[in-house]
Amino acid sequence: MKLRRVFLPIWFFLVLGLLVQTAAAQKPSQKHSVKALDAISMTVSNIDRSVDFYSNVLSFKKVSDIIVEGDEYDELLGVSELKIRVVRMQLGDEFINLIQYIEPSDGKPIPVDSRSNDLWFQHFAIVVKDMDKAYELLRKYKVSQISTTPQTIPKSNKAAAGISAFKFKDPDGHPLELLWFPPGKGDPRWHSPTDKLFLGIDHTAIGIGDTKASLKFYRDLLGMSLAGGSLNAGKEQEQLDNVPGAVVRITALRPSSNSVGIEFLEYETPSDGRALPLDAKANDVSHWQTVLMVDNVDATEKWLRNNNVRFVSDRVSILMDNRLGFKSGIKVLDPDGHAILIVEE
Repeated sequence: MKLRRVFLPIWFFLVLGLLVQTAAAQKPSQKHSVKALDAISMTVSNIDRSVDFYSNVLSFKKVSDIIVEGDEYDELLGVSELKIRVVRMQLGDEFINLIQYIEPSDGKPIPVDSRSNDLWFQHFAIVVKDMDKAYELLRKYKVSQISTTPQTIPKSNKAAAGISAFKFKDPDGHPLELLWFPPGKGDPRWHSPTDKLFLGIDHTAIGIGDTKASLKFYRDLLGMSLAGGSLNAGKEQEQLDNVPGAVVRITALRPSSNSVGIEFLEYETPSDGRALPLDAKANDVSHWQTVLMVDNVDATEKWLRNNNVRFVSDRVSILMDNRLGFKSGIKVLDPDGHAILIVEE
């Protein structure tokens, strides 16, 4: 049988090449992708009080306690003539940074009417070995509660069924969460034999307005992987969040190292969550910044600028003293204004 040659027009190859280039441009390379979530940072009003709370109530250990200032830190964090005290604390394999602004010291407190569906909302979830014992310990210390009591996700929610959760506040009013995973759920390390009550940090959760927009930022631009999700509703969710009628779409992402994850909280109801105020500043106590580690911060900066991400830093800051645990970094904002510090070791 004689085979016929098929001649394709030149425009076919031009279109094919354009499609290939577009697909490559939309897929972040390894040098742009997040390797790990290094730490979760919070601005606090009284750092000694906060260190005491996280140490004595939640079993965190102090790793370092430093004061930094200088032009490179001003540029990195977008605050002029700053002087900050940073205490790094560890629980399990995870870290938080408590930051007090010595200068400027005019930061605002967390709004007393702040709710879980407000778009400035952020918390992190501490995994516990025994929810009842952890809850009793918090009650012993008279910790301010968000949830009425620990809540167990019902069987109707297959993705999260059996998980127990409880939300509360630290001395400044930062929301926090306790999590207990039943057998077969959560990272296997949460089920390892131990005599410790507080095990580590599973994720940080952020209030968002649009899951698609947040996925574009964290997944498509920063290369984090989708790890699951659920739609949570009912009396358990209402009592957990202290938000009547709460229906929240949860989307979980993880970096390549499968370390601490980021969860989106998009409230379908109530849908009146407030946006981050335009005058919000890094020294406000409501300010959080999530520290993400990449291989090449210069390449990541160019990638994010080309994709119209909002920047706080004017340029990559080089930290010659390496006192914060990284040599360079840049600060950006996600679609809802949550601060992200992108750093390179």
